[in-house]
Amino acid sequence: MTILVTGGAGFIGSNFVIDWLAGCDEPLVNLDKLTYAGNRANLAGLEHDPRHRFVQGDIGDRALVTRLLAEHRVRAVLNFAAESHVDRSIDGPAAFVQTNVAATFNLLEAARGYWSALPDEERAAWRFLHVSTDEVYGTLGQNDPPFTETTAYAPNSPYSATKAASDHLVRAWHVTYGLPTLTTNCSNNYGPFQFPEKLIPLVIHQALAGRPLPVYGDGRQVRDWLYVSDHCAAIRRVLEAGTPGGVWNVGGLNEKTNLEVVHAVCALLDELRPRADGQAYAAQISFVADRPGHDRRYAVDPSKLRRELGWEPRHDFGSGLRRTVAWYLAHQDWVDALAAGASCARPSAP
Repeated sequence: MTILVTGGAGFIGSNFVIDWLAGCDEPLVNLDKLTYAGNRANLAGLEHDPRHRFVQGDIGDRALVTRLLAEHRVRAVLNFAAESHVDRSIDGPAAFVQTNVAATFNLLEAARGYWSALPDEERAAWRFLHVSTDEVYGTLGQNDPPFTETTAYAPNSPYSATKAASDHLVRAWHVTYGLPTLTTNCSNNYGPFQFPEKLIPLVIHQALAGRPLPVYGDGRQVRDWLYVSDHCAAIRRVLEAGTPGGVWNVGGLNEKTNLEVVHAVCALLDELRPRADGQAYAAQISFVADRPGHDRRYAVDPSKLRRELGWEPRHDFGSGLRRTVAWYLAHQDWVDALAAGASCARPSAP
């Protein structure tokens, strides 16, 4: 038996695939459409690993998903596949509706058809794990308590609205059909293999190129930062022991303003890759007009995950960021290859 990972060539998905195969021998099928953010180079180390089968395809292709489920006797689906960049959702929301809503519906229906035909023992052990975001909850005031699993949804961007819709579909398929679903809502991830349109890799790329580091508004939007390997560990734990129908928030307990993050990246670059002229990289920071509907603060309370499943983040922001910056400095060819084919120099805002 095996697991099916969707979106496993993207940032979080590829980290999960690598971590999974480093920690156990159970094989997996990796289904990814390879849009601009999906990158086979993320999986180069698995090129000859017989436990990893890569399939290029769309989660919205119900016939393909149905075939893969049956052919590989899949015991769990882990859905990482999503359009995920807020700025892109503002510029072109249709792709987000198609992938995050319509294609997720088709994935659920393929999963339901396969699961419902399994023998009783296999049906009882089968799982559908849906990876979502804290952005579905909307925005917080400066002194508001963090989001919990019972916080009402209030999405403010096309991206978060479509992820909220997918969360509701997953919940409904559990309540209506009994599909054994699990949902995680994570805070801002960072780490290796993140596409360089996102805040941290964007700042590194722009800084090293000597370009401005554009920051939206006053830069004081607050996010909770979660190192990607900690997120992967949480997903594995939810898959292993989560109660079907449950929802778990995954947070890093590292609330930082965007401006604090940019300054922290600049300070590490000053240390690890100083500018030739001896100036600080922070001199390249440039403030630009804020984006429409920019949420002011996200923060999640992961106490349910800690209490019920014993998960704890292993990385604080300082250690995780140092590892992240060091990885990007050591993999500039990976970044340059992506940046050459995409418009990455957007303002710095997750």
